[in-house]
Amino acid sequence: MDQLLGADRTRASAQRAGGREARKADRARSKTAEVVQPGMSGGQYKPLSPRDMQRIHETALDVLERIGMAEPIPATLKRALEAGCWLNKHDRLCFPRALVEDVVAGAPRTFPIFARDQAHDRMVGEDRVHFCTAGEAVQVIDFTSGEHRPSTLVDLYDYYRLADRLEHIHHVGQPIVATDIEDIRAHNLSVAYAGMAGTKKSFGFSMANAEHVDEVVALADMVIGEEGGFLKRPFFQVGHCPVVSPLRFGKDTSEVQVRCAELGIVSDMCVAPQAGATAPAALAGALVQACAETLASLVQVHLTRKGARMFFGNWVFVSDLRTGAFTGGSGEEAVLMAAAAQMAQFYQLPGSVAAGMTDSKVLDYQAGFEKGLTVALAGLAGGNMVYEAAGMMSSLLATSFESMVMDNDLLGTVQRALRGIEVTEDTLSFEVIEDVVLRGPNHYLGHEQTLKLMQSEFLYPEVSDRQTLSVWNSTGRPSATAHAHTRAREILAAHYPVLVDDAVDAAIRARFPIRLAAADMRAASGRW
Repeated sequence: MDQLLGADRTRASAQRAGGREARKADRARSKTAEVVQPGMSGGQYKPLSPRDMQRIHETALDVLERIGMAEPIPATLKRALEAGCWLNKHDRLCFPRALVEDVVAGAPRTFPIFARDQAHDRMVGEDRVHFCTAGEAVQVIDFTSGEHRPSTLVDLYDYYRLADRLEHIHHVGQPIVATDIEDIRAHNLSVAYAGMAGTKKSFGFSMANAEHVDEVVALADMVIGEEGGFLKRPFFQVGHCPVVSPLRFGKDTSEVQVRCAELGIVSDMCVAPQAGATAPAALAGALVQACAETLASLVQVHLTRKGARMFFGNWVFVSDLRTGAFTGGSGEEAVLMAAAAQMAQFYQLPGSVAAGMTDSKVLDYQAGFEKGLTVALAGLAGGNMVYEAAGMMSSLLATSFESMVMDNDLLGTVQRALRGIEVTEDTLSFEVIEDVVLRGPNHYLGHEQTLKLMQSEFLYPEVSDRQTLSVWNSTGRPSATAHAHTRAREILAAHYPVLVDDAVDAAIRARFPIRLAAADMRAASGRW
């Protein structure tokens, strides 16, 4: 109560000190934590009935038992055969239903995701929803020219530190590929280091080389100054797709998954079949295959290390069957990812989905409605980790700095929808209505309840335009994209987090082939 009264006194002071502009500045400085928080409850939207989910599950078990998975890696094949699996006449690894169900029953229902800064630690699972970047696009939309160009390592570092300042992005997955680094070892280590140097939040990056997993762990130990310290609190995840759809283990990526499980790093996996291309065109059939592939991956993790942590990443993508092109913003994609979130909850496992992948190449109406629809449905369906949720453009081909800033507003709005409406004796507001109608000025603008709730009931966007028409006209008729451009530049020009001191940085560069130039990690570089 004292805190709320203090906020009221601050607002009153702002009114005396400068009227409307002072009040706007006060709101801009306010925290949104009273309105929305990471891990809010989803699950309100249910495209699948309980019977639908049970049928998908049963059919997925049939697929694993009667069709099986091709090309298991030797370590998985040995463990699986010992656990009661078999090779059928097509030399495919088949899984008994009882084994799969036992693995699901024994998998962790929740687990923590750690960050460099403990304030950003998160517990994932159940119906908690978190919004995350990711995508591994190979292009960026250039901040100056607006043209698509190949993405670079310094772009990736900039995205990590931009996301570090955007409050509705809860976990920072790798949005782009460093296409300027051909040597795979230098690429993997440099990408990992860009995340360690760019954000205090939990983050992730992808690898397809198991031999480099231990090296990035050693790199993390150097950053935090404690040998063996990283595995006590793993503050990044290694992304991988251990299955090549349809129904075939990927050799290199399965080896990454197995090594992460051996070390105790969360398996941040996904499968990525495309309905109509590498999965059935029937959306239910695509879900069946995705669940079967994800369950096979879960068995692979469990057989490696019992109780190992894994995101149930049954990502079902969509092909435009007229052209064969990937589409990330369609209505089919929106409902499929919502259903994928439901299936993770059916298994009571922490899950991940992908949403926010507009097919538009520019920040236009198409980008807005595709991002809004897909992100909202994924969140409302209870996706624990909603990846690709900020910055993605051009059907996952490219990213945009302005889009990431604008999407931050979108994510806040979706979280406000997740929060819903609290109905209590106080919020029903009978006495407030009585006071205003019978004794007050017949409006609520200056009422004590309005002032009390303006920062805890309402969420204010950072760059979305809510000016009156007259003010908008008088300020040059700026677009939301223009606001986002300005805000992105402000953050990128100023926010260079110091997460690795100079001596440690020098020691890391002496040991590992880090291609991120030290000069590019300082505001004095003048890049922005």
